[in-house]
Amino acid sequence: MNKKIIAAGVAGMLALAMAGCSGGGAGTDDGAGAATGSTGATTDAAVDNSDVTIGVAMPTQTSQRWIADGKAVQEGLEALGYKVDLQYAGDDIPTQTQQIDQMITKGDKLLIIASIDGTALTSQLQAAADAGIKVISYDRLIRGSENVDFYVSFDNYKVGVAQATSLLYGLGLTDKEGKAAANAPAGPLNIELFAGSSDDNNAGFFFDGAMDTLQPYIDKGTLVVKSGQTDFATVATLRWDQAEAQKRMENLLTSTYGGNGAGLAGVLSPFDGISRGVITALQGVGMGPSIEQGLPIVTGQDAEIASVKLINDGVQFSTIFKDTRKLADEAVAAAKAYLVGDEPEANDTETYDNGVKVVPSMLLVVDTVNKDDIKSLLVDSGYYTQAQVDAGQ
Repeated sequence: MNKKIIAAGVAGMLALAMAGCSGGGAGTDDGAGAATGSTGATTDAAVDNSDVTIGVAMPTQTSQRWIADGKAVQEGLEALGYKVDLQYAGDDIPTQTQQIDQMITKGDKLLIIASIDGTALTSQLQAAADAGIKVISYDRLIRGSENVDFYVSFDNYKVGVAQATSLLYGLGLTDKEGKAAANAPAGPLNIELFAGSSDDNNAGFFFDGAMDTLQPYIDKGTLVVKSGQTDFATVATLRWDQAEAQKRMENLLTSTYGGNGAGLAGVLSPFDGISRGVITALQGVGMGPSIEQGLPIVTGQDAEIASVKLINDGVQFSTIFKDTRKLADEAVAAAKAYLVGDEPEANDTETYDNGVKVVPSMLLVVDTVNKDDIKSLLVDSGYYTQAQVDAGQ
């Protein structure tokens, strides 16, 4: 976690210290949580970039995570003197395609795109290529197009491994690092599985990493998915929607756990919004309200402030911290490299096949956050203040 990644073509601009989707119910998130900002970019005083506009297309403002990403990317680019055309699409695919069309028409020189649907932008990317505009796919891989030039993300398979490892740790089967616990319960322990949106390429990587980690325990009978719902298509949650996750969990409690959750030990959740929906459903049938009082172990991702408070309060067990400041810095580094005629440095040129090509990628590592990690990983790093953690906003 302490390795340093230095992006090519950005000497003197960027040094990275490596570290590691919302609604009401169990925790709320007003989208104003993260203390963000590009940590690596410094102004290129000798170069006037003020005539260059970069289009940044983000999926939604309903998740605090994406607000933080947009802000960090914008600040990093503006620190280099670029103009930024930042647009949010409200999780609406036609809106995002229209926004990108307009960016191309207006003459934006480069596009950074976090797609809603990774298969819906083929014509826009072809138009960008025809206009000589480079495209950086941000966190979510754009699929089905040869005109994706670079991908910046976290190691999404390892995110899934980390989520599953945290679930095993919470259930007492392993230690925090995934090593078998000395006095592990023999089982069977009942769990249920949730996955992300089926139109988000990352969701499949998360699920594959998690299932590869959990499968040996399922094969031995130590873990049992009592509902029998183990395939990605069944457990996926469209648009990572909290309300949909809550509804599915409520249905599982009714159909499989006698309506009161009896015997349910844990839930694999790939995202904090889904986690809060699951927790609301569990608490709604009288479980908990905290882990200490019988609430099942629930994982998460994105370190959304509402869920960080729940972890701090002993309600949600864990989340995966993806430091958006570092991801934004990598996007800024790649953008600058392209705009000065260089190629950004990739640390993975084999994994991310979008169906047409393998997209060169820069992948960052992540951290698992439990209650005892909040101060060191989130507060001491300046990502949140203690007051934000205490308030959940």
